[in-house]
Amino acid sequence: MEARTPLTLITGSLGCGKTTLVRRILRAGGRRMAVLMNEFGEIPIDSRVIQGENIEIVELAGGCVCCSMTGEFEAAIREIIEKVRPDCIIVEATGLAEADALVFEVEDNLPDVRLDCVVCIVDAYMSVRHPHVGHTTRTHLRAAHIVLINKIDLVATADVKEVEARVRGLNRNAVLFKTVGCDVDPLLLFGLELEDHPVFTSRRGEPEFQSFVFTSRVRLDDRKFHRLVSELPECVYRAKGFARFPGGSYLFNYVVGRVDIEAFPADRTQLVFIGRGLNTFREAILAGLKGCEVRDEL
Repeated sequence: MEARTPLTLITGSLGCGKTTLVRRILRAGGRRMAVLMNEFGEIPIDSRVIQGENIEIVELAGGCVCCSMTGEFEAAIREIIEKVRPDCIIVEATGLAEADALVFEVEDNLPDVRLDCVVCIVDAYMSVRHPHVGHTTRTHLRAAHIVLINKIDLVATADVKEVEARVRGLNRNAVLFKTVGCDVDPLLLFGLELEDHPVFTSRRGEPEFQSFVFTSRVRLDDRKFHRLVSELPECVYRAKGFARFPGGSYLFNYVVGRVDIEAFPADRTQLVFIGRGLNTFREAILAGLKGCEVRDEL
């Protein structure tokens, strides 16, 4: 059984730093990625071009590819999965695209794809110069799970706080990062590999990021587990991994309160949790998970 291909959507206005973030993600490596862009312009390409029916595929270093749409969005995604078989897909949306429409297409019309995360980049400098928030930007912000307030080096601290307040007025649940050159650790966008879960240090005066892993060979009571997940504190913004219940095992993904679960073979429960200031709640969450274990298997 194969899990659906996770897709991360990167949105934001023209010039906000979307391609800068894509470059940073690709440099981090660690998995076979496919990047879908409207054009190749800003990423230097020196490799073989494969012409598909709905996309042009350019092979990059490290097993990654960069794809440019020549057909419809849905057809392009399907062709990427068929030809490239990536571990994940990153879509850099045009600055004029409405994020809610793209989210609808992914969730309703692409059954082989799982929406992993929506990242919106806000240009702090342009937000200060032009504080009016247009319709398209509002759709980007409202759909976002993670918001990068970028180019904070170009504006005053008070202005950054104003931009943050406007973002919060449209989306109170998204995780915010304040960045220069989109310098966020890509692991914080995609989640952690289960075998590698470092503690993240604070950046730009923000609270520290931490992570921890829960592992169990005992099946979990699914009702207790889902209740625990629904009550996770706000400091947990990401959780992922495998969960085994009496009725079967599942691939589990949690991002900013949104839960996605699908059948997937696993020989144990193994979950990683990521958040800001997470150590305060670590023992309580671990105890809650331990309490989900089915007693007759102990």
